[in-house]
Amino acid sequence: MSAPRIEVDLSKIRHNTQTVVQALNARSIGVTGVTKAVCGRPAIAQAMLDGGATGLAEARLSNVKRLRKAGLLCPITLIRTPMLSQVDEVVQFCEASYNTEFAVITALAAAAIRHDRVHDIILMVEMGDNREGIMPAELAAIAQRMVDLPGVALKGIGANFACLTGVAPNAAKMEALSALATEVERQCGPFLQTVSGGNSANLPWAFGGHPTGRINDLRLGEAILLGVDPLSGGRIDGMYTDAFTLVAEVIEANNRSVLLPQSSASPALALHLIAPKGEDPTRLILALGHQDTNILGLLMPDGTTFIGATSDQLVIGTTLPSMSVGSVVRFQMTYSALMQAMAAPDIKISMLHDHQMPGGRNADVIRKHLEIV
Repeated sequence: MSAPRIEVDLSKIRHNTQTVVQALNARSIGVTGVTKAVCGRPAIAQAMLDGGATGLAEARLSNVKRLRKAGLLCPITLIRTPMLSQVDEVVQFCEASYNTEFAVITALAAAAIRHDRVHDIILMVEMGDNREGIMPAELAAIAQRMVDLPGVALKGIGANFACLTGVAPNAAKMEALSALATEVERQCGPFLQTVSGGNSANLPWAFGGHPTGRINDLRLGEAILLGVDPLSGGRIDGMYTDAFTLVAEVIEANNRSVLLPQSSASPALALHLIAPKGEDPTRLILALGHQDTNILGLLMPDGTTFIGATSDQLVIGTTLPSMSVGSVVRFQMTYSALMQAMAAPDIKISMLHDHQMPGGRNADVIRKHLEIV
């Protein structure tokens, strides 16, 4: 089998989705599966849907088109504010979109009328992360302006956390978002179907026993795909952390001494140059580099140590026996490494266990309560 490649265990993605969906459904919160990190791969999206996700969310229209071309008919929401140059395609391929700019909403309304449909709008509110969003004091006024526009409908509001500045969601912020939803309804009239509290970083709040208020949706990608809490990096109890494995091939193996430079042209990389442990380790060069993934986001297997990397080579030390040219080394990845690797043109994607798990959504492995461990 060719390398480098990513082996995707669809049964584990299905399981992770089932696990978190059941836990959140008990709190009246639905799950929207986010597929942007996997470039809208249809098989992975279908595994999320099979696991109970109510719909999908994407950031790039090209990924949405890939999903539609594969025959997926579920609701798909564009979670990055649409570009003005793409409004016609947005209303054709997406049922809804997250928005912050009234000029874009107006353009979406006109496009929807041209295509004889109504496009749902979710207004994104700035709640502290400083990535994107309407300021809370301006939300009701913008909502009031858009409810009078033909071609679009106000479906809900949403917020984002722990993306740009790392500001974490908490009970107070969720209460504030719930209050904003009620205030928008009071001033504008339409009932808000969706109040999306955020992303995978919201799970500690959701599992913490706090009142959920109006929050009835979370957009989950990292938690489902990697089984971890983005804030702590800790495994979520009951979830698989190895649904994705990056496999790289050894192209050179020798026992020569590793001489690390006294200084590096890249200060950031110099901080990560680590001498291999143990005596006389085997020095391996793998056919994998910065062009393929975020090298510093690779989790080194037991018995191996990171030495350095270039654009197309990864150098590691290993005490594992029987490692030679043609052998493969298997890595787990952080979210940033996964995103880059899934988009890399020279990395093949291999789907494993492309079938429903025994027992489906009611399998005994599902737990009622989750916690970060």
